[in-house]
Amino acid sequence: MKVKVLSRNPDQYLRETKRDIPKIPRNYDPVQHPFEAAREYVRAVNTAKLDRLFAKPFIGSLDGHREGVQTLLCHPQSLSTLISGSYDGEIRLWSLTERKCLKAVQAHRGMVRSLCFNVTGSHLFSVGDDQNINQWNIDNFDEPVSTIPSKSSLFAIDHHYNEAKFATGGEAVEIWDEDRSHPIRSFSWGADSIQALKFNRVETNILASCAADRSIVLHDIRQAEPLRKVVLKMRSNALCWNPMEAFLFTVANEDYNCYSFDMRKLGTPVMVYMDHVSAVLDLDYSPTGREFVTASYDKTIRIFPADKGRSREIYHTKRMQRVTTVKYSRDDKYVVSGSDEMNIRLWKAHASQKLGYLEPRESAASRYNEKLKDKYGHHPQVKRILRHRHLPKHVYNAKKQNDESRFSQKRKEGNRRAHSKPGAVPFVPERKKVTLQEQE
Repeated sequence: MKVKVLSRNPDQYLRETKRDIPKIPRNYDPVQHPFEAAREYVRAVNTAKLDRLFAKPFIGSLDGHREGVQTLLCHPQSLSTLISGSYDGEIRLWSLTERKCLKAVQAHRGMVRSLCFNVTGSHLFSVGDDQNINQWNIDNFDEPVSTIPSKSSLFAIDHHYNEAKFATGGEAVEIWDEDRSHPIRSFSWGADSIQALKFNRVETNILASCAADRSIVLHDIRQAEPLRKVVLKMRSNALCWNPMEAFLFTVANEDYNCYSFDMRKLGTPVMVYMDHVSAVLDLDYSPTGREFVTASYDKTIRIFPADKGRSREIYHTKRMQRVTTVKYSRDDKYVVSGSDEMNIRLWKAHASQKLGYLEPRESAASRYNEKLKDKYGHHPQVKRILRHRHLPKHVYNAKKQNDESRFSQKRKEGNRRAHSKPGAVPFVPERKKVTLQEQE
């Protein structure tokens, strides 16, 4: 005679210790869960509400500068090391974990315009209004290792990612060797002055620069002449390459917008990012290349997804004035900003993210909640909660005025098209109105 009995593995339902959470066996068959979508939708709404409830992005500030902060630089090897340069020519070395200044030195007479590290991160290069290029040893930050005088004022500097070379921007783009006191190559294409320049992180010999004559120029330091040039309607203040898609770069423009360009076709921007209500002064990409952060004259910081034209986050405080510089941390978790009122502020890249150690169940719940927001983010109620932000009064009023002006221009163009001969007033997309001409 055979007797059939139920048998199960004790490891599947018994706790290892009495402190463990009881294990509950679940049946994942969708037939057994007809109301799964309804339950998940309620969870998504609650997750969106809790996400806004616990949104506290501001972490702390670093005080010490006696003038406004002009430029910031994160160390390429150390997550906790930050360099800042101010309007009075002072450079400070900060420890973000301790939130204190480790070293301060009077580097230049006048404003510190730009900073960059060498390949290994052991030496720092700085340029200022005194027309000098100073090289500093991070371990011994008292006196510059070397000083190279320049013939003209310099506004930007960036180091090559593989070789002992760096580029400066002033009256022209000049390429320097670390061991020589004269530039080894110079590029000029009818620009008044170079405001910003950056080396490509993958194609390391490609250099992009923004000039005061509203142009963006691509250079190859192995050649004698610049490669391509595009002229925009207004001047660009900063430039940054996408670290994951080496052919894309984004510029911060005076017309309140940011524009992403493909270096293979500069005639039309790939994407237009609109939300600021004043000139965008600086921007920086996250290490993942999926987002970038911007600093604006309107006293706010915004975080944009690289594939969307609107910002997902806006950071502001009552005391923060014009934001001049901003940087993403190397671990993609923090944003550092410098502003006119002499403060350096540290923010979370994700406003509601919990800091510190997470238990495995907390980490799994966080990932599940993120998936819920992605899955149900297009629903009206969830979308409204996730998009809602409290704006400062001056930003809200300026945004309302800009929207009215933009709507008026579109209405006027539509009326002209409706009362003209067919084809006399062609429709031109917004992103094609930005560029004036492209030269090669």
